[in-house]
Amino acid sequence: MAIIAHLLSTTCSLDVSSSNKLHFKSINQCSTPIPTSFNMGISFLPLKNLSLQSKRSAKYVIRTSVVSMSQKAKTHNDSGSQQTADGASSRKKVMVIGGDGYCGWATALHLSNKGYEVAIVDNLIRRLFDDQLGLDSLTPISSIHNRTRRWKSLTGKDIQLFVGDICEFDFLAEAFKSYQPDAVVHFGEQRSAPYSMIDRSRAVYTQHNNVIGTLNVLFAIKEFREECHLVKLGTMGEYGTPNIDIEEGYITITHNGRTDTLPYPKQASSFYHLSKVHDSHNIAFTCKAWGIRATDLNQGVVYGVRTDETAMHEELVNRLDYDAVFGTALNRFCVQAAVGHPLTVYGKGGQTRGYLDIRDTVQCVEIAIANPAQPGEFRVFNQFTEQFSVNTLAALVTKAGEKLGLEVKTISVPNPRVEAEEHYYNAKHTKLIELGLQPHLLSDSLLDSLLNFAVQFKDRVDAKQIMPSVSWKKIGVKPRTVAA
Repeated sequence: MAIIAHLLSTTCSLDVSSSNKLHFKSINQCSTPIPTSFNMGISFLPLKNLSLQSKRSAKYVIRTSVVSMSQKAKTHNDSGSQQTADGASSRKKVMVIGGDGYCGWATALHLSNKGYEVAIVDNLIRRLFDDQLGLDSLTPISSIHNRTRRWKSLTGKDIQLFVGDICEFDFLAEAFKSYQPDAVVHFGEQRSAPYSMIDRSRAVYTQHNNVIGTLNVLFAIKEFREECHLVKLGTMGEYGTPNIDIEEGYITITHNGRTDTLPYPKQASSFYHLSKVHDSHNIAFTCKAWGIRATDLNQGVVYGVRTDETAMHEELVNRLDYDAVFGTALNRFCVQAAVGHPLTVYGKGGQTRGYLDIRDTVQCVEIAIANPAQPGEFRVFNQFTEQFSVNTLAALVTKAGEKLGLEVKTISVPNPRVEAEEHYYNAKHTKLIELGLQPHLLSDSLLDSLLNFAVQFKDRVDAKQIMPSVSWKKIGVKPRTVAA
């Protein structure tokens, strides 16, 4: 473990010489340190910037393309093409930041399969979070390099890879200048509310990583690719749970006889959600000041694991988190049912949110790219397909589990969050439907598939990771640790 800790605490510089021999050397250029003590009884040193360079390309950037192998799979007809000024057709280039993560990986494959030229930008830190917290995906996931190689072997399509931290602007700038994206899909943020509430250092890391990373993306677009369309993954959690209908980004109000359309009020409920609110304000400002074109996809809670592309080969399988830090409600309930653990309903269970299948996540992103915002326009789409309370989800999983012969019970556990447990919730979500979204609604067959998937991998479940251990009220300045 000491060797692993050392490797994770340094960066690698990869030089590709003309002889094609690979040479690795340790360097000590520091990016934003991440908190390191919430782990299996050991303490990692801060992760420095993962930067790789080539003598034949710009500093801090590695691009990978892989050699085609024998097997080919059918892909959809190309829909990622665009016309150049002279009338010729070219493939639209999309940069997926955070493309190694849960939503990012599925999206990168989907866009590649649809004919877009795709590059992934990622510092691979989500995998390090698992090492630190003693967590693991329910599904075994391959390395990003093996993933992209397998995709190439199956489809003949390249996905370029830029490994580095977007909080390091020099790295991001070189990636932009090298790749010249037409659209940027930005998943590259710390996405967990519980993670941001572990301790002070995680709260600081979350806000610095998310806000500064997004700010760097905005500056990169302004300086190097001003026509690039930013598709930013926001969250429905920005709105909170107001006692009025939630509109899509904006609300028209009349006050003292005057009427205006204003950004919808934000009521974030964690340091993670607060970082997303600040992202939205920064993006809206730069659209107004610099003419950036941006679409903010305020996404609901995602469930599921399979898409057409990730189901093509075991090396393309997506991650599925079931723990109390990164796992989402429906995915967690299905895994709990599969291993015979009572479903963990927080408090009264009336918490209601918007939900969507991961197959709709990738579809929504594609729709946003194909229908870009205008220069200077900041669009907001609420990206979900149905609303459920936690109690409703528990009842649906119980019913589906019983059909499979599973004995499913539900328990109420003290709510570790600070939130309303019974409330009004009615959020609008029409804009993506109007642009052509065809939702995969939650069905008995989908629940049956997800439960069977959880049963298939139930031997990988660590029951110690199921119950919540992060408290909104008990967060403190002392870094938290967990014994193995």
